[in-house]
Amino acid sequence: MKRVLFLIFTVLFFVAVNAGIYFTITRKTGNNNDGTTQLKMIDLGRYLPFEEESDLARVDSSLKLTEEDDLPVLDGAAALVPVYASVIDNCYPEGCVTYEGGTFSDDNTYGENFTSDSKMQYQNTIRGFDALVEGNVDLFFTAYPSEEQLASAKEKGVELEIVPIGLESFVFFVNEDNPVDDLTVDQIRAIYRNEITNWSEVGGPDYMINPLTRVKNSGSQTMMEKFMQGDMLSHRKLLSIFGKSIGYSFRFYLTGMVSDNNVKMLSINGVYPNAENIRNGSYPISANFYVVYRKDNDNPNITRIVDWLLSEEGQKMIEGCGYVGLC
Repeated sequence: MKRVLFLIFTVLFFVAVNAGIYFTITRKTGNNNDGTTQLKMIDLGRYLPFEEESDLARVDSSLKLTEEDDLPVLDGAAALVPVYASVIDNCYPEGCVTYEGGTFSDDNTYGENFTSDSKMQYQNTIRGFDALVEGNVDLFFTAYPSEEQLASAKEKGVELEIVPIGLESFVFFVNEDNPVDDLTVDQIRAIYRNEITNWSEVGGPDYMINPLTRVKNSGSQTMMEKFMQGDMLSHRKLLSIFGKSIGYSFRFYLTGMVSDNNVKMLSINGVYPNAENIRNGSYPISANFYVVYRKDNDNPNITRIVDWLLSEEGQKMIEGCGYVGLC
């Protein structure tokens, strides 16, 4: 009888401990890491040139390159895949985008399925920029390169032409259940300097703030470091993982490419990051995005494409992709 009672007591003890862990840690961590603020991969299959159902912007382009032309290889950041894929769709001949095994693979997360001679590549910001510097990519679509990337190119004796082609806003987002809808620029900087550590300090619930960061030299991280004016936390407070998160990204990447109904973008200084507010300059954290190429690249079609991107047709295509044109 004593043995039975001991077993029952042991079971109840472990149930109580596990319940305590769940309610004090696991549930809060789950609220924080329920997928709404986690980095998601884009569905590259949505942006394949020459596919009828692709989510690309199609315009009546006057620039039509042929198979006889020296077709530049295009690559870029995840957030700008729709732009350079649309360039290929509008201006390149069919058959120039090719895949290992002859078909696109659903596992093509990082562009592994593109053949080496495909005119579309997808290596994302860090690997793609390195490929540009090495001469394996001709035109690279990106946010402004980081100081480290520019220094790396300079060390290798590579001069770059960096041309603005459109506008995008840099946004901050939280879980839709977070009652905070607006922060000031100063409040965000204070959060990412560990000076504001609880949502109650900015009109929210009594939860710690978990400020998420991104990979070094990614487009969004480079933009964030610029926004933070070189003074940004190097690590989060240990217990912040039990709080409610705030993250950052580029607007269209968040809303159009990896959209999630459980996430909401914040207004900054009382201004919401929609296309109109980006265009009129009232949203305070907008920035150009760019196409970059090596100055020593003598392929004449590079400047033809850049000029087209800056033309009325090219700007119409950029707007059709979901971004904001320069004019």
